[in-house]
Amino acid sequence: MRTGIRTMAVGVALLSGALSGCATNLENLISSPKVELRDVQVMGLGFKNQTFLLSFDVSNPNPFPIPVNYVSYGIRLDGHRFASGETPSQFSVPAGGNGQFAISVDLNLLQTAPQLLTIVRQSVREQVTYELEGELGVDIPLTPPLSYRSTGSIRLSSDAF
Repeated sequence: MRTGIRTMAVGVALLSGALSGCATNLENLISSPKVELRDVQVMGLGFKNQTFLLSFDVSNPNPFPIPVNYVSYGIRLDGHRFASGETPSQFSVPAGGNGQFAISVDLNLLQTAPQLLTIVRQSVREQVTYELEGELGVDIPLTPPLSYRSTGSIRLSSDAF
């Protein structure tokens, strides 16, 4: 009886070790995609709320597709926090290929930071720097979220200002 329990305990320990080893191996085998902010479009302006559509380009360096089920993001414009959050998303980036996704964001620029309103207005006329970081939640068993980080410059698209 004790031998059976020991055998089962050893089996569970080996299986746990194998599964955690698989997760570590998958983490090392999957390269993080490159994510860049392509466009920030002003969709609506109001006194209390402003709606922006953030569009992103994604490049997959892996030899297999990446099915994405959520996106977390943090964006800074000209060094100031612009938007951050997490949203469910269902898209796939082809193996060795490119994809795109967009996120709608509602902000209250008057409450978050007055200097950010100036930056948003400025970015309609000229490019401003951005910093982008976050994670893509992938629908691949035992695979942790894939982190991304990029910098660049962008100009807002809008006829509203």
